[in-house]
Order: sequence, then structure tokens, then C-alpha cells
Amino acid sequence: MTITWTMVMDFSPRFAITTGGWNHSYAALKTTKECVISIPTVDMVDTIVGIGTCSGQDTDKFRKFDLTALPGKHVGAPLIRECLANIECCVTEIIERHSIIVLDGLAVWYDDARKEKRMLHAVGDGTFIADGRKFDRKESMRSRLAPGVVEG
Repeated sequence: MTITWTMVMDFSPRFAITTGGWNHSYAALKTTKECVISIPTVDMVDTIVGIGTCSGQDTDKFRKFDLTALPGKHVGAPLIRECLANIECCVTEIIERHSIIVLDGLAVWYDDARKEKRMLHAVGDGTFIADGRKFDRKESMRSRLAPGVVEG
């Protein structure tokens, strides 16, 4: 499924997504208690829209959109080779009242050889924003540590 609402929680690989009983994937998440968050790039926008406008209940999305399923190391759900990154996750909590599913990341796979690295972000009105600029602030953060504090 495509998902437009996600949230990183804590300072750990914990995520929240929202979906509910209206979505075929919701039943799969409740049953299997696992999934893969696949991170597409801007060159996949038409594929993403297509995936989001059909149901896995009656459509083999890998076949229809010519995607390559790769086995995960920790979950049975497939990774998507064409995506920039894939995060294997297990469901840790379902908050039915708000249709929120909390996921813990177990492993991440990143395709460093992929030329396109600009990720898509859904605005929610059928438009997307792409990013891709890298800001490395490791050095400046290290220099701001209090004296005697060691990175851990």
C-alpha cells in the first residue's frame, strides 16, 4: 500500500502510520504483525499513485507495476528492489481509536548505487514534494558537546 501519514517516534527506529479497516493492508498488518516500509524516489511518482489507487485484495501490485520483490532478513513481507530504501518492521501496537499502527524498525536496506535519491513526500491533496539535498552537520554537533561528554 502507499501511505501518506507517517511519523518517526522517539529517537529510535519507531514509526507510526495511520490506516484502518477500510484498507486491505490493515487486515494484513493485524494478522502478520509485520511489514516493510519501502522508500520510493521522485522517478517512481506514477507507480506510487498507481499502487495507491488499487487494492491488494484483487491486484498483484508487484506484477501490475513491474516491481521486484526481495526477501527480508527479519520479516516475511517483501522488500521492493526499485525503492531507495526498505525498512523491515514489526507491529508493536495498534491504537484502534485513532487507526494508528506503531512499528519498530528491525533492519534497513539502502541502495547507495541508485542514481535518483530524491524522496517523495505526499502533501495530502494529490501533490508531492521531493527533496534530495544533503546537510551533514556531524562536525558542528560534535563541537557543541559539553566538555567531558563523550559520544556514545
